[in-house]
Amino acid sequence: MAFIDSMIFWRKKETSRTLGGYNLAKASDIKKIKKLTVELDLMTQSLTKSDIQDWRNAWQVAISVENPQRSALYRIYTDAMVDLHLSGCIGQRMGFVKKKSFKLVGCDGKENKEATQLFESRWFKDFVSLALESVYWGHTLIELGEIIVVDGKMRYKDVKPVPRHHVIPEYGVVVPRQGDDWMQGISYREGNMANWCIEVGGSHSLGLLLKLCPQTIAKKNMEAFWNQWGEMFGMPIRIGKTTSRDEKDIRKMENMLDKMGAFSWGLFPEGTEIEIKETTRGDAFNVYDRRIERANSEMSKGVNNQTMTIDNGSSLSQSQVHLEVFGDVVDSDADMIRDLVNDELIPRMISHGFPIKGLRLDWDENIDYTPEQQVAIETMLINNFEVDHKYFIEKYNIPLLQKKPQENKPLFFD
Repeated sequence: MAFIDSMIFWRKKETSRTLGGYNLAKASDIKKIKKLTVELDLMTQSLTKSDIQDWRNAWQVAISVENPQRSALYRIYTDAMVDLHLSGCIGQRMGFVKKKSFKLVGCDGKENKEATQLFESRWFKDFVSLALESVYWGHTLIELGEIIVVDGKMRYKDVKPVPRHHVIPEYGVVVPRQGDDWMQGISYREGNMANWCIEVGGSHSLGLLLKLCPQTIAKKNMEAFWNQWGEMFGMPIRIGKTTSRDEKDIRKMENMLDKMGAFSWGLFPEGTEIEIKETTRGDAFNVYDRRIERANSEMSKGVNNQTMTIDNGSSLSQSQVHLEVFGDVVDSDADMIRDLVNDELIPRMISHGFPIKGLRLDWDENIDYTPEQQVAIETMLINNFEVDHKYFIEKYNIPLLQKKPQENKPLFFD
């Protein structure tokens, strides 16, 4: 039985007697409950304005020893992920890992193509995506869905994350309601549930977003200040003056000023003086623009360990160095995925009956060469070694018949 199914069963038993202080055996109490959620009491996360103090307070609650709660911190994370630059950095880093080719190999290092095809499915791509998200969100609990058979091949119907707000990884439990004490939760590290759930990331890991949130908060505030500055000084202000004390005349003028356009306006008695103090600096907007640029560059460094693969570069040599640094980051994520699949996913799949015993996942680096690199490698091999023509037939799906002699040129095959 999958974990969520177990939770549903537990919640049904719980709600059959009481729910939130109501006795469901009483008709009067049943009427008071308009909607009963049998599964986890998922709550709609409200979008709240957060600042640095909110971030610090949420961090403090998340690392509480007695009763750690991450819900407040996750709400700030959700707000941070709206940032386009941050989501672009994360998408770039995750994308390079997800596009890597893989294969399942045995002890002899040879690929088992049938086993590899079992992983070339939507459920495995979702699994990799969820595992990579743990780098940013911290501890992630992934539940394997029910097993189905499609075209004679086994696969998981889906994989999905157990809602983070309900997981307390420090104690290895899931609570039915957000904010519940960990002692009210159910362990996912024991019994049959442990066979359907996979933990990614350390139990105390709060993810890379913990370090990135101060930059997204500062950037969001500076953008808001810039918008206010633009409203005040970016457009002309219409000022109307009148000596009339008749309310009808005043309302009429207000209506006329309001309908003139989107610019700011004001209506004042004759003799009123209006003075708007603007900074004497002609480049005041740079205060906002430069701070936003700094926030973007800091986020690039935090996610990709460099800036030039997503920001503008100044020289080819520098960009090449930055690309090498970024490659190391991608390789680190790829190693994490490989170890997770081999140490956690494959053993569970074997216990579920998948025919992959004795196999392990490895990255197929040969397929990930650029076209130019592939041409250079194949040319070197052809010029220096005898190459079996079956290699080209299988790789390019071209039915080669026999060699075609050419003078003063190396032959492909002997």
